[in-house]
Amino acid sequence: MITLKSPREIEMMAKSGAVLAGVHKELQKIIKPGLDTWKIEELANKYITEHGARPSEKGFDGYKFGTCISINDEVAHGIPRKGLLLKEGDVLKVDMTVNKDGFESDSCWTYAVGKISDENKKLMQVCHDALYRGIDQAVIGNRLGDIGFACQDYIENQNHMGDVRELIGHGIQPTMHEQPNVPAYGEKGQGMRLREGMTITIEPMVNLGTWEITDRYDKKDDWTYYVSADGTNSAQYEHTIAITKDGPKILTSQDHVADAKYML
Repeated sequence: MITLKSPREIEMMAKSGAVLAGVHKELQKIIKPGLDTWKIEELANKYITEHGARPSEKGFDGYKFGTCISINDEVAHGIPRKGLLLKEGDVLKVDMTVNKDGFESDSCWTYAVGKISDENKKLMQVCHDALYRGIDQAVIGNRLGDIGFACQDYIENQNHMGDVRELIGHGIQPTMHEQPNVPAYGEKGQGMRLREGMTITIEPMVNLGTWEITDRYDKKDDWTYYVSADGTNSAQYEHTIAITKDGPKILTSQDHVADAKYML
């Protein structure tokens, strides 16, 4: 079932999103080589609770943490691991959801740890730009395939980079994961038509090599997450978006220049 949100509900989701964006801004200040990934988990939980919200990943389907932390070839669903230290040149993804006053927001950002290679800089930039190409298509009357095509077409024209297909965006609110599915690939003019009041996440994931991914089981933590099938590094960017009569609105904006035309 897809629920259409009122302007008030969208505003409340934006307040949740502001908390989430605040976490990402704080992380930008501390991420560096030698940082224990557990510190990211601690900072996120502390910031979220101090701002009157809760980390809604925690407890979802038995998940124990408030953040997903994935490094280098880990595409998604990595966990914060005590004693796992970030290294110079790492590509770090931090994905979080926040619930404030019953309203959800979801966002992932990719961080360069120290000085990274030119190849990894290009990876991050392509994924970032693909997100905003997808957002451009999130307007009333377009279809979900228009969003996916915009992401895929851009990614796949960038020197053999892979557009991950097994993991996709989704509707959001009243729970973390709602219909519809929002792939970062697709065909123009295909899929559900976008309507005013829909709230979705757009979250392209890009690998330096193949688009294919596989499972990796971590015996120490008894956890399975996703990695690129060929071991190449991966990036992910994600925003929560509202479809409005004035165009797409980013509800998890970090006030970047790229966000300016999409802000409420």
